[in-house]
Amino acid sequence: MSRRVNLRLGFSAEQRDVTVVIPDDEPTPWQFGERLGVVGKPAARVDGPLKATGAARYTYDVNLPNMLYGAILRSPYPHAIVRSVDLSRVRRLDGVRAAMGFDGEEVRFAGQEVAALAAVSAQLAADAIRSITVDYQQLPFVVDMESALRTEAPKVFRSGNQTASSVSTRGNLDRGLAEAAMVHEQTYTTSVQTHVSLETHGAVASWNGDELTVWCSTQGIFAVRDDLTVLFNLPPDKVRVVTGYLGGGFGSKFGAGREVVIAAQLAKQAAAPVRLMLARAEEHVATGNRPSSVQKVRIGASRDGKLTAIELTQHGSGGIGGGSGSGGPFVTVYQCPNVRTDERSVFINAGPSAPMRAPGWPQGCFALELAMDELARKLDIDRLEFRRRNNADAVREQEYELGARAFDWQSKSNASRSKGPLKRGIGVASAAWHALGVSGPEAQAIAYRDGHVEVRIGTQDIGTGTRTIVAMVAAEELGLPLSRVTAQIGDTRFLFSVPSGGSMTAPSTTPAVRQAAAHLKEKLFKIAAPSLAAEPTDLEAADGNIRVRFDPSRAIAFSEVCRRIPGDSISAQGEHVMNYEGFRQGQAGCQFAEVEVDTETGVVRVLKVVAVHDAGRIIDPLTARSQVNGGVLMGISFALFEERRLDLQTGLMVNPTMDDYKLIGSLDAPEIEAIFVEVANGVNNTGVLGLGEPTHVPTAGAIACAVYDAIGVPIRSLPITPDRVLQALKAV
Repeated sequence: MSRRVNLRLGFSAEQRDVTVVIPDDEPTPWQFGERLGVVGKPAARVDGPLKATGAARYTYDVNLPNMLYGAILRSPYPHAIVRSVDLSRVRRLDGVRAAMGFDGEEVRFAGQEVAALAAVSAQLAADAIRSITVDYQQLPFVVDMESALRTEAPKVFRSGNQTASSVSTRGNLDRGLAEAAMVHEQTYTTSVQTHVSLETHGAVASWNGDELTVWCSTQGIFAVRDDLTVLFNLPPDKVRVVTGYLGGGFGSKFGAGREVVIAAQLAKQAAAPVRLMLARAEEHVATGNRPSSVQKVRIGASRDGKLTAIELTQHGSGGIGGGSGSGGPFVTVYQCPNVRTDERSVFINAGPSAPMRAPGWPQGCFALELAMDELARKLDIDRLEFRRRNNADAVREQEYELGARAFDWQSKSNASRSKGPLKRGIGVASAAWHALGVSGPEAQAIAYRDGHVEVRIGTQDIGTGTRTIVAMVAAEELGLPLSRVTAQIGDTRFLFSVPSGGSMTAPSTTPAVRQAAAHLKEKLFKIAAPSLAAEPTDLEAADGNIRVRFDPSRAIAFSEVCRRIPGDSISAQGEHVMNYEGFRQGQAGCQFAEVEVDTETGVVRVLKVVAVHDAGRIIDPLTARSQVNGGVLMGISFALFEERRLDLQTGLMVNPTMDDYKLIGSLDAPEIEAIFVEVANGVNNTGVLGLGEPTHVPTAGAIACAVYDAIGVPIRSLPITPDRVLQALKAV
């Protein structure tokens, strides 16, 4: 059965009454202006002390009796056929317990797996892998994207080196261009970026008869489980996947990667547990990357600054993987009646792409926003004003206002420029995303006789503070302090949840947790009702008590109710039901950046970023700010430092170490100010939206616009390295 509920939804500048239909047992969604006791208050991460003291157990920390250590032999060639793999020598080595080769495989990138083994120590495994002999038939290869597009280029796949174009249209592009008083046309490029997760990919696999347990560094424990059930022909209840803690993934750790499967295969062959954690160089070449992009952009606007046409023609390469599209911002962020995007992926003999924090959007936002800046200057319109005239989202309008005030956009725009070599500039960029969450996750809430509550859900924490927000939502629903609730996650023995990607964790899991806590509360109300001489429906939970709603003086402590539980505990389940229509189906954001450019050395320093975002209802402002900080820092690294480089003659990555692959460091971090526009959106019972992706989308674009403002010439290729700055200045 279901019921109709009238909700007051929206944000400070706009609210409206919305009627939603929800199941009878679903808690009424939190609405605009509703004051909460735990949710919305800053809370330190519940697992913070464990991480700070080193007690948190990551995959690398799993140490089982008789455990072996795995190693992988990787191809030195970017394209070859593995004719044979000779394991005879390595199998005779004392301490090697299992070995396997992948005869007959076609290698398509330097670093692809060709053999593996397990030995009694990590050092022995690393040494023994050199004793494997592989007979390769080398094949022609191509590792340059533009070369791969030529007719005579070696074929990465038999079907060719590129995908068919993916075309999206709105309105009539030709008409929009004809109506434009000013048209800007340029090409913007971005380089391949690798994920560089702090914790490398890896797993510990252990068999007990026909039951497989895998401790795995993954963003999706159930996805890994499902992959392994297929590969080893096992029912789901025979495969257990555990991820206690995860040192980052950013989209590269979905499903059972080759390292996970190989660990399980070696463990089965050796009849002993096997730990297989990748080295940093392996991480760079074989576990994923953000594809490059070449974006030909054409945008037109009327004399009064209204966009009339947007066109993107794009191609990019993720090696032997696809997913190079960057059109999302072009069709979403700004109001324009005539839009056309044409996107395709190009294959080269390099490691495969993987989803990376807002796939395609940071690349697209960089190109779109820098093009917007260039067109605004041609029209002689303030760059922020140009964006406001074409803004497609009412929430973003308030974000522009808040951000401009905090950043002091007006006075900085009018400030006189330095006559010395250090030039300052400012930029702004807009963001959009769609992290509404999905139905499917289930949660269990358990009250114990000692008065504490435990929440269990089969999600995983990829470093964003999932345990904390799960516990906070349950504590809010049960009227308890956060200290009385613990969260258990990261195990497929718990109820199902979705992978952590696309900013889906919080909006997908918290509604299930809240419903489970609400169902548990109803059971506790039935226990408390006789003592309070009231009906269960007349009770509420607040301030650590269960009390009569219309007479709060009639109350009994939550812990006392728990002592009356007939058994050791009482539990209830909940699920995330399908999303409601709510207030809006997306989210917005914008970021303002200030940079300083040394025109003598070409070095760019980011001085300040003001990031303004909405994510529905903010559960924990402290972890939300951490999300903003992480997204911004990653965006700065993308804008200024990161670039995978391949040797065109050998196909090898030449910078696969932390010394040579440049990343943002602590001295590069600017002042970051996070501002949240809280929106009661009512699409689920907590109103939470994700925050990981949208905070990363606009950063590189804002920085590129600020560099342009500082030196008077646009740098249309990322990363904006000193040599590119000096070349641009020299060309002026």
